Amino acid sequence: MSNDYLKLPFQYSEGLLFRDLEMCQKFRFTDHYNTSDFTGKWTSIALRSSSGDYKEIFATELNPENYKDTQLMKRCTYFQKIVDSFKCKKLSVRLLNLLPGSSIKEHCDHNLSYTDGEFRIHIPITTNPDVSFYINSMNVTMLPGECWYGDFTLPHSVKNEGMTDRVHLVIDCIRNPWTDDLFIKSGYDLTLEKSVEYDKNTKLKMIQELERIHTPASLDLIKKLKEDMKNAE
Repeated sequence: MSNDYLKLPFQYSEGLLFRDLEMCQKFRFTDHYNTSDFTGKWTSIALRSSSGDYKEIFATELNPENYKDTQLMKRCTYFQKIVDSFKCKKLSVRLLNLLPGSSIKEHCDHNLSYTDGEFRIHIPITTNPDVSFYINSMNVTMLPGECWYGDFTLPHSVKNEGMTDRVHLVIDCIRNPWTDDLFIKSGYDLTLEKSVEYDKNTKLKMIQELERIHTPASLDLIKKLKEDMKNAE
């Protein structure tokens, strides 16, 4: 088998997920910052962010100690219960909404593979049969209440060709022995792990995206990528 994506053994209440989503929808979602990566409308709101502000949707800060729950997390008791059930340190926690007729172009994210030590969990809240979520050319069907890991350093893209919003609860986590045990029991193959190396063109694309974000964390990543490229010459 492959480690490209993995369904974790959790099934959450669709009703309670939707109840907390409705609470968050009373607040304004922010347009996603990677404007070159999508067409249509892709929005987000933060339950946990580096500033503690629900409008702060950047997910580039790599130190979990710098993240704080937003006022929305305190109001969304079911989301809080889910996040707390992952016995590891957490980074960003957001709701991501891809509206009907919108698509996220194929791209690769930096440092978002379980092998890297930082990983992203997707829990669908609302979706429809006309949503396509491709990870490394495989269409992965994620249903409401399910829990999925994806290796987002691999090429991935999403299309919402349906008539309803596609909203996921997205949790960025730090790997530890508890998560190792969870992943292995869910079918993750440790023997397939390998260190990730990016070619020069991929690193240049990453730098372009990070420059648009322009936060202290993204500038640190740019510096590291440029140093890696210089050392490889």
